Amino acid sequence: MDAHLDRVINICYRYVLNRAEAEDLAQDTFVTVYQSLSTFREDANITTWIHQIAVRKSLDHLRSKNRQKRKGFFSRVLNLNDPEVEVAAPAVKNPSHILEEKERRQHLQNALATLPKNQQTAFILSKYNEMDYKEISEIMELSVSSVTSLVHRAKKNLKERLTDYYLNNFGDSNILRKDNKEKSSN
Repeated sequence: MDAHLDRVINICYRYVLNRAEAEDLAQDTFVTVYQSLSTFREDANITTWIHQIAVRKSLDHLRSKNRQKRKGFFSRVLNLNDPEVEVAAPAVKNPSHILEEKERRQHLQNALATLPKNQQTAFILSKYNEMDYKEISEIMELSVSSVTSLVHRAKKNLKERLTDYYLNNFGDSNILRKDNKEKSSN
């Protein structure tokens, strides 16, 4: 199982964006794997099966977290609790660069969060976890062509959501140039 640990933590992290939560989800994944070994089909790929469990655990965690956020929001609106938390500013060497990079990453994560869950899952597994479409199709229990379509639509939707942001905030038109070259070569 140690051979799969880093990859499972990575998969979980791409969903929750928190190392401690990702490690907890990875632990839950391996507990489920251990408890379910008797139901594992010998003809299946164990790596794909483990990754599938990790994706499901991560998505379940996000759904649970969203329910808690809604509950917390209504509690604050109704003044049932009003926690104030002060967060110390981090010590950084180049604040503007780090802030800009953090803002870019946050905007990408926000855009990813707006994608339909199936597009989000296919994109994360493809781009962040560098899985091939066949492996993703097995994890998501879809055809390879469906995964290809999901990743393509995810890229298209992300481009639509991110283009204005990058042009307005960073003047980065490379995104548009690359896409236009791809369209003209087709």
